[in-house]
Amino acid sequence: MNNQKIAESLFESHPFGKGAVASRIVMAPMTRVFSPAGVPGKDVAAYYRRRAEHGVGLIVTEGTAINHPAAVSHPNIPRFHGEDALAGWANVVAEVHDAGGKIIPQLWHVGSARKQGEGPNVDSPPVSPSGLGIDGSESAKALTKEEIKEMIQAYADAAANAERIGFDGIELHGAHGYLIDQFLWENTNKRTDEYGGDLQGRTKFAVDVIKACREATSPDFPIVFRFSQWKGGAYGAKLAHTPDELKQLLTPLVDAGVDVFHCSTRRIWEAEFEGEEPLNLAGWTKKLTGKPTIAVAHSALTMPF
Repeated sequence: MNNQKIAESLFESHPFGKGAVASRIVMAPMTRVFSPAGVPGKDVAAYYRRRAEHGVGLIVTEGTAINHPAAVSHPNIPRFHGEDALAGWANVVAEVHDAGGKIIPQLWHVGSARKQGEGPNVDSPPVSPSGLGIDGSESAKALTKEEIKEMIQAYADAAANAERIGFDGIELHGAHGYLIDQFLWENTNKRTDEYGGDLQGRTKFAVDVIKACREATSPDFPIVFRFSQWKGGAYGAKLAHTPDELKQLLTPLVDAGVDVFHCSTRRIWEAEFEGEEPLNLAGWTKKLTGKPTIAVAHSALTMPF
């Protein structure tokens, strides 16, 4: 396909969930901290509406905090729990839909990327699979099995609320060294129970979150899963060093209920695996799973179904 055909294809409609996106252009989730006390206001709704009015087919919101005291690191990052915040998001959805767009919230927990004393709940310690930060320091509280169970439920509750107030799907943030990614990565997951160990064990938290969200929503309510090889401050990190390892990582996520993969890379034009077919991360993901993929690098997104 030549460059002109590729460009034209970006403006084609494509099925998504119960309907279709007007184009294959997807807006990246971008943290804004413009929601005082975690509640998105009319300005947030207007911000997203403008994107829908100008050709964006699918909007992924900025990261939103699931219902856990240490989910995010700033009091003005929007919440995805509490009726005041959910009412704000319902207004965002209404504005985007009125402009002809589709929108999904990104459900987020930053794990040990949050420092002790950061808001909104300054007394709550950061948490992670093994109490480790991305740099290997013991900078967080290791989650117990009971806390993991509660965390999974918090994701499921957020997914159910997203469908209830009219969103078109959800995105689970499993990239960039945040909580779900910390379970996936061997450098931050040193657990010896069923949530750690080999690659299969390290996928269990993500699998359980996806399954819980799938059970809490309708079968045709899309679940997008964002993942990356790189982490903030660890740009050479790898979850998978070969296509076979990538398949081992992704297959359980597909089986759990992922509909679309959002593949975050720093340089979208680079081949993911040296000496293999010259596909980027999104290309390999689509080849190995058969699922639609969102390809992203820097601030440019497309949806090469």
